[in-house]
Amino acid sequence: MAYASKPFSPDLNRGNWEKPTDYIFACFGLALKLDIFVASYYFFFNMGIFGMVPYLMYMVIFLVPIMVIHSYMGQFSSSGFISAFRLSPVCKGMGYVSLILTITLLIYYAIFAAVPLLFMLNSFRPTLPWSCEGFKSWQNDTIVKLSICNVTIAEHVAKESENETYISEIYVPSIVYFQSHFESFENDIGDYDISWHLSGLFALVWAMIAFVFYKFSEPAKFGKCIRYMVIGTVALLLACFVRFLFLPGAHLGLKNYMTPSIEEFVVGVSSTFIMALQAFGAGWGSVIALSSFNGFKTNIMSYSWIISFGQIFIYIMFGMVSFMLGHYLKGFTEPLFEAHVINDWMLFLATASALSSLGWPNLWTFIYYTMLLMAALIVITTQIFTILQSLFDEFEQLRAKKQEVTFGLIGGLAVCSLFLCTKHGVVYFATLSIDAIFSQTLLHLLLLLVILWVYGRERFQRDIKFMLGQPFASWKVFILRYVAPPTLVICLVLEIEMCLGEHSYASAVIHVMAIILLGLPILAIPGYGIYYFRQRPGSLSALFRATDWYPVEMEYRLQYGELVQHSDMTHQLFDGTEEVN
Repeated sequence: MAYASKPFSPDLNRGNWEKPTDYIFACFGLALKLDIFVASYYFFFNMGIFGMVPYLMYMVIFLVPIMVIHSYMGQFSSSGFISAFRLSPVCKGMGYVSLILTITLLIYYAIFAAVPLLFMLNSFRPTLPWSCEGFKSWQNDTIVKLSICNVTIAEHVAKESENETYISEIYVPSIVYFQSHFESFENDIGDYDISWHLSGLFALVWAMIAFVFYKFSEPAKFGKCIRYMVIGTVALLLACFVRFLFLPGAHLGLKNYMTPSIEEFVVGVSSTFIMALQAFGAGWGSVIALSSFNGFKTNIMSYSWIISFGQIFIYIMFGMVSFMLGHYLKGFTEPLFEAHVINDWMLFLATASALSSLGWPNLWTFIYYTMLLMAALIVITTQIFTILQSLFDEFEQLRAKKQEVTFGLIGGLAVCSLFLCTKHGVVYFATLSIDAIFSQTLLHLLLLLVILWVYGRERFQRDIKFMLGQPFASWKVFILRYVAPPTLVICLVLEIEMCLGEHSYASAVIHVMAIILLGLPILAIPGYGIYYFRQRPGSLSALFRATDWYPVEMEYRLQYGELVQHSDMTHQLFDGTEEVN
């Protein structure tokens, strides 16, 4: 472990983005983290465009300003989310918490690439297994009669209603098809048995990820790869949106999505903060690491607004697609009494059945699930990229073993992700996603304390003006100091309620995993502070003072030293300057 008092050794060969806009596209990719929609369907997809209005309010209150702070930390220091806390080294434990949060996401997120891959590969079959024709060929008659494939289901319910027997669930063939890869999905038998079919798909996913890092591990190449993947994903999303317009009930779905509603606005106030927090990536520190590859003068304030509006565009597109799919499925229950369609994981599972009802079903199934696969690969590779760069920045000895560390990490994640190849993992993983939101909100709150109170708003504003040539407005600082913290505290209270609700349905295994992966790591924050205190004796005020906090490029480093007139710099800055000279 690096000693707390050891001076920071910058990696002068770490590289930069090929184009400044690669940073924007990489941050757009963070919005493709779709697990939060699956985990909290009723928070978002019952909410129309009017429910997104509070998101704009959150953008002003904390999203954009905090994104500027994240970008400032990475861009000013040219460091990942661990080393960037040289700004207040006693708080570096926050960087380690971010590391563990990101790894936790990566353990389960491969499922969001494996499921699209399952449907993509089966789209090459002449008859889709989840089409009504294919469904009847392998499923028992009872399930078929209770599925959306049964055109006479209304008559069947009418007859049953005379005896006061009602069908409460209507099956979607594509969901049943996915569940068929597990033994006895509806009961507790084989809860922890691995689906070898699914594990094979996981192996393919991790092989793809390993290939990306084999070919595009350098920042310039990686940024270019992500740029084209994000553009391609959004283009396919737009194409699928147009195609879904021809689904029965799609126009009604769009109408409902666009209809103003006070109720939706109220729901949005209490839920879109979750969506806003996803802007910073799975492990909270992604933006810090990604911005560290910017040029020193990159205008992160305007970029933060561009990123925020781009991300909300992606959320709205997925929201409209979901409303169209939801109303298509709802159309099967309108003539029925007390019936509903089982549409779990609608974007990932139920969609396949909707696509099978369109013309050229095999082609559109392949296109749609290619889009979802690309979205998942963007999220996974971006998170791994930020982990690796943060580790290499913090631990100088790892820089000579980049390839071993990279593929060792990917291999370890692949092994750990086998838990998601079990029925238990598939059913309950969403609980971990909700728990992670609480940790992210807590880190945001602590970051505001570190930057604006410990490091100081005057120093922060001075650094921003030096780096960008423009001031960070005092009214924004006021919002971040006095408005954003109470908002985040309220969010924490709501998130505790959400976590308790999720855990009330989860198993003991998930409870233990949540404690180990998401609860105990929070202790790294005070734990590292105590470690730092013991390694660096001195006054209490000296412990919170920035060390090695300077631009890496010598030109800006010397200018910064002159700006602060040596009054706020530590001896490491001048020792480092002499070494370079």
